[in-house]
Amino acid sequence: MDKKTTVLEQIIIDVATDLYNKWVKAMPEEEKNEEAFRALAANSHEVAFFVIQNFMNRFNQAAEELKDK
Repeated sequence: MDKKTTVLEQIIIDVATDLYNKWVKAMPEEEKNEEAFRALAANSHEVAFFVIQNFMNRFNQAAEELKDK
């Protein structure tokens, strides 16, 4: 991990990489090409960021609700 990369950023990178690898493995061989790989890479990072951000927002909201009880 690079000194400028935060723990959260590294988690997003790792999850995006795992998603990318899973999606590439599931692709039919005849659909594998550079354009498809670029699209999958971009999508994997967007999905990873969206899911982790959504999870963190919900987690923090639940924690706030518990704190108020």
